[in-house]
Amino acid sequence: MTWLRSSIVLLIFLTLITGIAYPLLITGLSTTLFHRQATGSLIEQNGELIGSELIGQEFAKENYFHGRPSMTAEQPYNALSSGGSNLSPTNPLLLQKIQQHIITIRLFNHPQNLPIPVDLVTASGSGLDPHISPEAAEFQAQRIATARPLPIELINKLIEENTEFPPINYLGQPVVNVLKLNLALDNQRAQGDSNG
Repeated sequence: MTWLRSSIVLLIFLTLITGIAYPLLITGLSTTLFHRQATGSLIEQNGELIGSELIGQEFAKENYFHGRPSMTAEQPYNALSSGGSNLSPTNPLLLQKIQQHIITIRLFNHPQNLPIPVDLVTASGSGLDPHISPEAAEFQAQRIATARPLPIELINKLIEENTEFPPINYLGQPVVNVLKLNLALDNQRAQGDSNG
């Protein structure tokens, strides 16, 4: 019977340490030392919450850059149901979805027969990726320039300014945060309105 009492005491002790004390300590430290990241890397503009740097959003209008397709349940970029489609590369349903994305991309964008960057037609593993490749942004540049209307050189400059590089080259590829790039576009329009 003493072994049962020892087991129960050990269970309670470990639950208090690993289930309560440790998570509270780590949460407190991260919130104190890395407040912005620990609270979701939220982006605010004029006191209004716009979104997060870490979770993508759906942009459907032609005057905004579009992100990767999202395969999350119920609605695109649903942070409560992060995950990919779980369809294998040979699954006809996945190939059909990719084909639909290709048709949509071709309708929305004007580059005649340029190859479509793969990240514009495939979802990320989480379904929430807020980034696209610089090539995917450049592919959409002419559409944005036509829809806004702004010079294509200005659009390409904004893409370049909003391209993020990994700290060490072999740790990843350059990416563009779609929300930040679209905010830069809106800020450009606001500057144009104030100058005009």
